[in-house]
Amino acid sequence: MIPGTDLTVSDLCLGGNVFGWTADEPTSFAVLDRFTDATVSTLAPFVDTAESYGRGASEEILGNWMTERGLHDRMVVATKASRLEKEHPLSAAEIRTAVEGSLRRLQTDRIDLYYAHYDDGSTPLEETLRAFDELVQAGKVRYVAASNYSPDRLTEALETSGRRGLTRYVALQPHYNLMERAVYEDGLRDVVAAHELGVLPYYALAKGFLTGKYRAGEQVDSPRAEGASAYVGERGDRVLAALRQVAEAHGVTVAAVALRWLADRPTVVSPIASGRSVEQLADLLPMQDLVLTEEQTQALDTASA
Repeated sequence: MIPGTDLTVSDLCLGGNVFGWTADEPTSFAVLDRFTDATVSTLAPFVDTAESYGRGASEEILGNWMTERGLHDRMVVATKASRLEKEHPLSAAEIRTAVEGSLRRLQTDRIDLYYAHYDDGSTPLEETLRAFDELVQAGKVRYVAASNYSPDRLTEALETSGRRGLTRYVALQPHYNLMERAVYEDGLRDVVAAHELGVLPYYALAKGFLTGKYRAGEQVDSPRAEGASAYVGERGDRVLAALRQVAEAHGVTVAAVALRWLADRPTVVSPIASGRSVEQLADLLPMQDLVLTEEQTQALDTASA
């Protein structure tokens, strides 16, 4: 459950960034079907998207799927007010326009979790928070959250909400995974813990590197290959070796182990990962039932330090 909410969500949050990008609508429907079927009935299948993904195509596909399947009431959907070409993306006027577009594309009258996609230093925090508060009071948004905030700005936002009696952020979406630990663990984690926020990390598989398919000198047919290749090297080899050892012990993929490690971090609710095909998604789903031993967790901690 996301702290401070009634949102009881799946251990894995399905990333919708591929919908309308590397996965067309029929493929996206198949991925969403498989994900929903694999989520236990006591939890809500959790999907993350944004107005900027495919310039609205991701939200449109997700909205079409939920409407066709009649699953609006079962899903928990997070989307974001994004930067795009906006001069002041988190101004009150831009937020009002953004949410109406997302509601229309998602074919819903209420968004479960609505993020500020990136901090906007050009707009006073109080203006942004009042705009979010208005959306909650109007019933268009259930809860609000932050993404890509620094520790200082996140603290300021939370303190401003408390001081002004405004709806506060309940969650943070940071860049966090086995290969990217410092930014979150050396600052943001303390803020999150102090204010009891839920954490929903993106790039949970380090742009695909933690699937184990990227090797030095090898070419991989993926739009994320360049980003993933940045992790190739001694430390990356060490992390992948530790992941493979744990994966072999459990009979699962290295991706599932990497996601489970992240899901087990203090404050983390659901790591976000995407699959551009049902086959890719199938490699991720075992993380939901996977239980790591203390020794296995420690081995991954040490390898990635």
